[in-house]
Amino acid sequence: MNPRSLPVAASLDSPDPVLERVLTEDSNSSSQGGERNFSAHQPILLDQVSGSFRREVVNRSHSMKAVNRDDEDLENGMSEKDTEKSVRSNKVVTVHNKALLSGLAYCISSCSMILVNKYVLSSYDFNAGISLMLYQNFVSVVVVSTLRFFGIISTEPLTWRLIRVWFPVNVIFVGMLITSMFSLKYINVAMVTVLKNVTNVITAVGEMYLFNKTHDNRVWTALFLMIISAITGGITDLSFHAIGYTWQIINCFLTASYSLTLRRVMDTAKQVTKSGNLDEFSMVLLNNTLSLPLGILLILLFNEVDYLSRTPLLQLPTFWLVTTFSGFLGLAISFTSMWFLHQTSATTYSLVGSLNKIPLSVAGIFLFHVSTSLENSASIFFGLLAGVFFARAKMQDKSQIRS
Repeated sequence: MNPRSLPVAASLDSPDPVLERVLTEDSNSSSQGGERNFSAHQPILLDQVSGSFRREVVNRSHSMKAVNRDDEDLENGMSEKDTEKSVRSNKVVTVHNKALLSGLAYCISSCSMILVNKYVLSSYDFNAGISLMLYQNFVSVVVVSTLRFFGIISTEPLTWRLIRVWFPVNVIFVGMLITSMFSLKYINVAMVTVLKNVTNVITAVGEMYLFNKTHDNRVWTALFLMIISAITGGITDLSFHAIGYTWQIINCFLTASYSLTLRRVMDTAKQVTKSGNLDEFSMVLLNNTLSLPLGILLILLFNEVDYLSRTPLLQLPTFWLVTTFSGFLGLAISFTSMWFLHQTSATTYSLVGSLNKIPLSVAGIFLFHVSTSLENSASIFFGLLAGVFFARAKMQDKSQIRS
């Protein structure tokens, strides 16, 4: 749920760090599928999977297939030009299918993460959000480490120099995930998605003062509409909870801070790695590994150990199944975001993320039987449209700058 962005974050619109670098010019939307997603994704890793031997085998296989296909085409009376048209047509269909499939995978994983987190925190009435975050991050570390052990992926070694550079970002990252958990327990999914639009406003202002970035009138109009929708949504919210709204506002500031801080730290972090790069898998492992000792410390400070020792939920196999599933979903957000971005573009990713909030909000209202009014529903829908308008405005703003 609330980009484990990476852990994969809990979350909502989960930042995934690498993608944040790509998306900052297109959209500062928090993550659409959770915070874990917010931290970002780069498709660099796809080239790391295959070794030179495997590439040689694949190239020879393609060459043999090409020879066989040419022979078959000649036997069937197909000219060389007809063959090229057929291959080109098949390639277009394949690309479109991959883009659609990756987009669906991203939308499903991001929506599912938020809904499952909401289910654990509300339906199970689980009052240890920090522990849930810690367990999800632990699952991510285990999965990524296993993939690395079997040579499926490669990651940067976690040196002390890299840890020292990245630790301040990780502190904000952990705070972002925890506050997302706390707010999601008290606020319905639809209002969380609308309130998270405030993150865009804070980020836009921060970019002005920290990076001297200017925004055109369409962007500011969209940001103004987001503020109005958040205010009216809170006023008309029949299940208004002051504690939940307080945690969500704190989450918006932390999410924006994570985005802005990441831009400053990323270049320095790359300089202290052995390869001079920090890819998505390395980011997942780095963020989640550093979050473990910090999460344990916070569990002790918030005295969640006492609650965990008394709750009967830990004796339910179904509870462990759901929480483990949420950990895999958080990791899935990172991978599907990277896959989707590789198949399309950052602008398409940003727009789909904004549109993805609409079915998520509707699903949250119906699945959890949220009591709502016409005014509140109108405010939610208004805020979601403002988010789409913001993404489009950022896309147009960037295209004008390039031209």
